[in-house]
Amino acid sequence: MKRVLLMLGLLAAAPAAAQEVSIPHTTFQLPNGLRVIVNEDHSTPIVAVNVWYHVGAGYEKPGRTGFAHLFEHILFEGSKNVPEGDFDNLLEAAGAINNGSTNSDRTNYYEILPANALELALWLEADRMGGLLDAMNEGKLNGQREIVKNERRERVENAPYGRLFETAFAALYPQGHPYSWPVVGSMADLSAATLEDVENFFRTYYVPNNAVLAISGDVSAEQVRPLVEKYFGWIPRGADVQRPDIPVPPIPETRHVTLEDRVTLPQVTMIWRSDKSYSQDDAALQALAQILTDGKNSRLYKRLVYEEKTAQDVGAFNYAQLLSGDFFVQVTARPDTELGAMERAVDEEIARIAQTPPTAEELRRVIAGIETGFVRGLETAGGKAEQLNSYLYYTGDPGYVARDLARFRSVEIPIWTSDELRERVLAVLAR
Repeated sequence: MKRVLLMLGLLAAAPAAAQEVSIPHTTFQLPNGLRVIVNEDHSTPIVAVNVWYHVGAGYEKPGRTGFAHLFEHILFEGSKNVPEGDFDNLLEAAGAINNGSTNSDRTNYYEILPANALELALWLEADRMGGLLDAMNEGKLNGQREIVKNERRERVENAPYGRLFETAFAALYPQGHPYSWPVVGSMADLSAATLEDVENFFRTYYVPNNAVLAISGDVSAEQVRPLVEKYFGWIPRGADVQRPDIPVPPIPETRHVTLEDRVTLPQVTMIWRSDKSYSQDDAALQALAQILTDGKNSRLYKRLVYEEKTAQDVGAFNYAQLLSGDFFVQVTARPDTELGAMERAVDEEIARIAQTPPTAEELRRVIAGIETGFVRGLETAGGKAEQLNSYLYYTGDPGYVARDLARFRSVEIPIWTSDELRERVLAVLAR
């Protein structure tokens, strides 16, 4: 069952040479292990500073969940030389925007600001990397802990369909696997976290040798290097951090899980184990998701929303991560619609793609849309800095952009090499 969807619809030819897309960059590394990527983009007087710490919920341990997301909040609350509240105030005064995010694989922080304020962003990021614990105390931990717990109440426990993904990943991955718990963590673990627990977590993961600084905009590598050395060079190297390398077991059989919630419209979500980030199958599945649910002419939307009028909405996506991926198809039904009928409709449309592949025009439209969105994401300094960090983390090569786009350009309509292969696919789908 592991590769059900990877086999069924879109097989790729050898990667074609992607042209006209690149992110020119320079890289260097400080003695303390901090890696730096610089992209010069002089089109506007803007610079983006983007820091990835290689830690997310997937690096946590059972009983100690939610720490990476907790630190996403704490890192904005002051450090050695930056009193609480001044981080945002100083950036806003310079005309900057800033934020951060956490997922299972990494935590990122970014500032986008006028290029002449680059030094401010570097000083702020360095002070919280090297001086956060100097300003850490029990009161600050308790304050941010309560904010995160309230965020969990609002977005998970008391939101319509809010428990869906928590329930899904607990079913998809065995107990104890780091993908089996939500990024926000559990209420019990957040309540039990001590000041010593969180300080040790910070000392382990928020160190220069576990971080990458990507800078894109109206700057030069010659200008950036001495500034990075000045502000980050004093921070001591930490112990080496090991990435999670945990086997991902296949899903041995189809499971049906029912989650009762106070919602007006019932919903069915079907999930298959897929492949990790930046694999060729990941690209094919992104195309498949759009063929199924993107736009009024997509197969499931046209059938369930427009023609049969049994669904309110449909959606599909491939959630690819460091260790594995999962392919989601989600149907929100109209009142009094039997969810089993929605499940059968999804199975039928997927089987139809296995039997009758998408037309060349259908696939061309989808790939063109993906390519357009891909290129648009690289039009800003912030988009390029984020992408450089993503490429380095997941592929080991910040210059992966051409090969990334080539994954989508090489997706083709499958040609069954034998009747035996086709029958194997259909047999798996029929289980």
